[in-house]
Formats: sequence, structure tokens, C-alpha cells
Amino acid sequence: MSQLIMIIDDEAGMRDLLGDALKLAGFETVTAADAMIAQTLLRTTKPDLLIVDINMPLMDGFEFIERIRSNGDNTPALMLSARGDRADITKGLTLGADDYVTKPFGLEELVLRIKAILRRSQFTVETATNLSSGPITLDSDTHQVTFKDEVVDLSPTEFRLLHVLLESKGRVLSKTYLLDEVWGITFESESTVVDTYISYLRKKLHRDGYEGIKTIRGVGFQLQPEKQ
Repeated sequence: MSQLIMIIDDEAGMRDLLGDALKLAGFETVTAADAMIAQTLLRTTKPDLLIVDINMPLMDGFEFIERIRSNGDNTPALMLSARGDRADITKGLTLGADDYVTKPFGLEELVLRIKAILRRSQFTVETATNLSSGPITLDSDTHQVTFKDEVVDLSPTEFRLLHVLLESKGRVLSKTYLLDEVWGITFESESTVVDTYISYLRKKLHRDGYEGIKTIRGVGFQLQPEKQ
């Protein structure tokens, strides 16, 4: 069955361009001319992914993502914007977007990013069900992470990133490796998404003197094994 993508953009030309490209890539599409229409459509339509323009009338893309996430809707989302400011990118990812693409963009890269997000959203752990390091324990059966027996609420992407770090604790993992393993991005990318999500994990897990997620300058990141 084809996967359904909802395109939310106030420019008819952009909706048509994306719709044609995605249909050629094997996806089904539904479109909304603004975020208010999209919210109404989401009551009866369950897309596999949202493409959300930021600069829209009535409600911009940031507010739209914030609203649906606060209502418990975790549909994967990719944000589009003519603005490439790092603060905008960080804001979009912080609010719950899964990726951020700036205009103009190549349609081939956009499709690759969409496929990567969809693969990530369908992630299931097929290896060890329990992983731990120091005060952190990850149980893939229950999809639960605890810090000293206290449950820590992680998003699916944060959970996947932590799982990869725990599987390879002690090893230094490059950003390229993490982009491939966590986001499925195997092409050249300037994305800062790895740094952003590492910072999210640190905010949730670095406490009570524990600071196990280390940056190895110029190389990548390492989850340090607990001291013996």
C-alpha cells in the first residue's frame, strides 16, 4: 500500500510541484492550502508524513507543529522554509519536526529525506531488549528509558539515538554514522540535527552528576562506559 503524505503549503505551485514529484516516487498525496485546513483534514485523514511550509497565513508552520504535538499527534513532519537561519532550524526541530529543508531544494534530495524519515518512524529494535550504562537503562520491549529507576520521557527519535549510543558505548560515533543509523540519511548533508538531538538527550539525562554523553571534537560523540 502506498504511503500517504500531506502537503501543507499556501503556494499552489509548490503544492503541485511536490505532489507530482511524490507521486512519481510512489507516494499518495493530499494537500492543504493552510494550517487550519490541515488541522481539519487530520481529524479524518491519517497521513504517514507531513510536509509543512513555515511561512503561511493564519497559522505558520511552527505553530501548527506545536499544536498537533501538544494534542498527541506524532505524525512525522518535514518542514520547508526559505529561511535557513540556524535558530529557525533549531526551533523547528525543538517543536517536534523530524527534518528541516530550506528552499530552493533538489526534489531528489527531498524524496531521500522523506524516505529516511519514514524508515526511522517504522524503527523496531531487533537486537538486545535491555541496554544500560551507569544510571541509564533502555528497555526496547516496553520502549521505556529510566534514569535511576525514574522513567524518562523520550521522543521516538531520541529513543533511537540513545539506543544507538548504548549499543556502541565506549566507541566514538561520527555524525555521518549517526545520520545513517538514526535518520537513514546516507547522502551528503549539512544537517545539524545530530547536534540538536544530542543536546535534547543531555538535557534529559545529564543530572545528579552524570555527564556520560561526550563530544569528541572534530570526530563525533561517545557514550562513556560507567567507571569500574
